[in-house]
Amino acid sequence: MSSSTESKIAMAKTVVSTIGSVAAAAMVVRSVARDYLPPEFQDYLYLGYRNFIYKFSTQLTMVIYEFDGFTENEIYNATELYLAARISPDIHRMKITKHTSEKSINVAMETNEELTDVYNGVKFKWSLVTNKAPTREFYRNDGMNGSSRSDLRMLELRFHRKHKDLALNEYLPFIINDAKTRKQEEKSVKLFTVDSMMVRSNCPSMWSPVNLDHPANFATLAMDTDVKEMVMKDLDRFIQRREYYRKVGKAWKRGYLLYGPPGTGKSSLIAAMANYLNFDIYDLELTDIRSNSDLRRVLLGTANRSILVVEDIDCSVELHDRVGAQAARSLPARNQGWGFQEERKVTLSGFLNFIDGLWSSCGDERIIIFTTNRKDKLDPALLRPGRMDVHINMSYCTPCGFRLLVSNYLGITEHNLFNEIEDLICKVEITPAEVAEQLLKDSDPDIALGGLIDFFHVKRKENEEAKAKAKEEEELAKAKAKEEDESTAKENENLKQNGINEIDLIPIKY
Repeated sequence: MSSSTESKIAMAKTVVSTIGSVAAAAMVVRSVARDYLPPEFQDYLYLGYRNFIYKFSTQLTMVIYEFDGFTENEIYNATELYLAARISPDIHRMKITKHTSEKSINVAMETNEELTDVYNGVKFKWSLVTNKAPTREFYRNDGMNGSSRSDLRMLELRFHRKHKDLALNEYLPFIINDAKTRKQEEKSVKLFTVDSMMVRSNCPSMWSPVNLDHPANFATLAMDTDVKEMVMKDLDRFIQRREYYRKVGKAWKRGYLLYGPPGTGKSSLIAAMANYLNFDIYDLELTDIRSNSDLRRVLLGTANRSILVVEDIDCSVELHDRVGAQAARSLPARNQGWGFQEERKVTLSGFLNFIDGLWSSCGDERIIIFTTNRKDKLDPALLRPGRMDVHINMSYCTPCGFRLLVSNYLGITEHNLFNEIEDLICKVEITPAEVAEQLLKDSDPDIALGGLIDFFHVKRKENEEAKAKAKEEEELAKAKAKEEDESTAKENENLKQNGINEIDLIPIKY
């Protein structure tokens, strides 16, 4: 063996021995420090050692915690969704989850795994870290007591420190926007209803969700083609005009009024709009709301990119009869003698403040839909542009709607009975729901369409009888009003003959 080789071996032995001695000394120092030095002094030494090492490092580490106190960290959630779509085949461990309300399996990073992402030619290394933390008690949004998890999860982002501005100003905002788009595309549309018990108990969370599995879409909706195209174009235009609404100083919202008799497809149109935009629906039943303050809290609980629906608004007396509502409020409250005053219901002015006043700006990209069977009964204040921007007449079935229904239910586009049925549609008022019900009775087109013709004749007779009855009731009402007017005039004439004026009958108040 040459002398040079022996010297190299001797040097290697010396290096290994030195490393071993240093490691052993470090372990002894660490053990002594942990056993005898105060924790504060230990932290001080560790901080000094870490700062010394960092002086020679070109890497910068950003720590993104899952929670900020008890509030979810938006950046953490967005990054978790973003990285799930970029997990490479080289990764060894993945977290797999699936909720009952979701359609697909969710993939995410597992603890202590690393992933490298490239943005604008710069490498960013991500790792998921977890630490143990003490359990803490807190008050949940649903009114129940809860506790924090014992594991504290965080994402660590490492990159060259010269790219700090790129990471903060471009990379992280890009991740947030990408996650929002991905979440909107993958989410299931939900239908929210107000939990009246939560409203009365003043709980922050007052909406209960269920998945909206309504299959309605514009392709199968039994409406005139022109009306459907107008609605779709209006929706597309609305969701693309965020900056325009900000420029003109208007809240980013759109109001629709759907009016027409029952069975004309108002609910199906709402479901089609929700499926088209992938917006959640918040179904607001005003009879569950006790006051304007409750209404404010309920509406503030709705999310952006959603549809607020108030069905049969003509049935809410306070919202279409201001004179009657004011008269009712002027009457003495029930049980007032016991020190109890009946609480007022939602008022028109209070409701308008949330759909068109200052509170309407508390949210973005929202659609408000009113439905009614009687448009003429609504207060004009509800109907003006800015509140109800688009009025859609959900009319009786038309020939165009009939052909679409036949295509959907029977799978045909032509039949020798079509001309007769379309002629009847122009003469007899029949709703799309009634046509659909007849088409469901048999899969044979001849039988189904023949039954529909028979139903038209029955419906025509019913409509004629209903109109005759309505005319008779109207004449009776006019006769009764005339009789009352004549009786009143006769009483006044008798009073005048007896020397008594009407003004004398007014009681004097002292």
